[in-house]
Amino acid sequence: MKKMENISMPVRYPSLYQVNTRVWLTELAEGLGRPATLDDIADSDLDRFSNMGFDWIWFLSVWRTGLTAQKVSRQNPEWRRDFQETLPDLREENIAGSGFAITGYTVHPDIGGDPALARLRKRLQKRGLKLMLDFVPNHMGLDHPWIEEHPEYFVAGTPDDLQRSPKNYTRVKRKEGEMILGYGRDPYFSGWPDTLQLDYSNPSLQEAMSNELLKISGQCDGVRCDMAMLILPDIFQRTWGRRPELFWPKATKKVREQAPDFCFMAEVYWDLEWELQQQGFDYTYDKRLYDRLREGHARPVREHLSASLDYQNKLSRFLENHDEKRAAATFDLKVHQAAAIITYLSPGMRFFHQGQFEGRKKRISPHLVRAPKEAVNVELQLFYDKLLNVLRLPAVRQGQWRLLECLPAWDGNGSWDSFISYSWLGSGKEHVLTAVNYASYPSQCYLKMLFPEFKNRSVRLMDLIASSSFIREGNELLERGLFVDLKPWSYHVFDVEIS
Repeated sequence: MKKMENISMPVRYPSLYQVNTRVWLTELAEGLGRPATLDDIADSDLDRFSNMGFDWIWFLSVWRTGLTAQKVSRQNPEWRRDFQETLPDLREENIAGSGFAITGYTVHPDIGGDPALARLRKRLQKRGLKLMLDFVPNHMGLDHPWIEEHPEYFVAGTPDDLQRSPKNYTRVKRKEGEMILGYGRDPYFSGWPDTLQLDYSNPSLQEAMSNELLKISGQCDGVRCDMAMLILPDIFQRTWGRRPELFWPKATKKVREQAPDFCFMAEVYWDLEWELQQQGFDYTYDKRLYDRLREGHARPVREHLSASLDYQNKLSRFLENHDEKRAAATFDLKVHQAAAIITYLSPGMRFFHQGQFEGRKKRISPHLVRAPKEAVNVELQLFYDKLLNVLRLPAVRQGQWRLLECLPAWDGNGSWDSFISYSWLGSGKEHVLTAVNYASYPSQCYLKMLFPEFKNRSVRLMDLIASSSFIREGNELLERGLFVDLKPWSYHVFDVEIS
């Protein structure tokens, strides 16, 4: 295997690890016998993140939330059923309220406040790690000070609105009188009753949210923007009947005038990824790839990966996150491994979730601060150890990616269509070659080789996951291609050496 790259160097294709902060601190508190804060996160854990090859650590749900939203979370019957399914021994203190029902962009005092976050950031920086936090543009929690100070920042409704759509509006008591305000929502579902909708048709609100972003940019290195497409003019108008000006281009520009390297990642759906990339986002969720992998057919995945690199380089590839079902619960083990090879050896940001490597199967709601105890899937953990080693190779972090053409192995054999294959080429001519049979049956194909340096040379292919190796003549590879015969949901990840 080629020499690993120093992960502190700037990289074209970084890796991100999402931490469920409140759940992690609850687990630490059990061992400490007292409440835990960000200061209790051990240096050894941060060292481990660095040694695993991560560039970014996303600490989910560090901001201040309120008691009113917590009460809603505890009393909502539908949510409680979900919580009970996750934690059969559910206790009231396990329901802290959604980390997205924010009442202020200051760190929650229960986890150490802003000073503890600043100390954590410095410890991350010493290890070459960058800190990502949440930004929730669409709504605020029910206790936010703006409800008293700036009620005009929220979408107001009428008694008729409340009568027609009681799941989308609510009466809010204020010192200066009661108001009817809209719940935070998207156009396809009822409102989230622990939040209130911000009104982006109000220029003053846009300015206030830009200032919030500016403040956050002094506390971290990047933000993951929750449901970032909801405040696009077309979407907002469809939802609320009023059309705002564009927010993201102005807001991202304003932040980068102060912090030029600040990173914006968008949670985005509905094929709006490219649009948000053009409005200032460095990365956008690639839900489309995830959905196609779940469907289990190679051709749609391959077609998705044929998009231009201008687009793909800004995609954030994942197999799970706090919103999706756990990968180990979604995919059978072999399919999981094949899907991971495809996902994380594609260009873009590699996005992993706490518990994914261990094969956790229980999704943890953002309302909960405790996770159930689950056994570690040792086979899956060993697989991810090997995959993370591959992702640290210079060719995969910095190199040139190319989707390879798959050709029939012989006339009448259509199984070639089950393959997804691509190569990485490093600056020192290092090669990494990937081939996946994404099908439930054995498949064969020839991979078209477009590497002129193979001419008159011997080529050694060493599988970095399975530890097998093959030697082929370069001229044969150039003339006919590389013959690949794989069992269902199997793969090769070859380190290619030319001699």
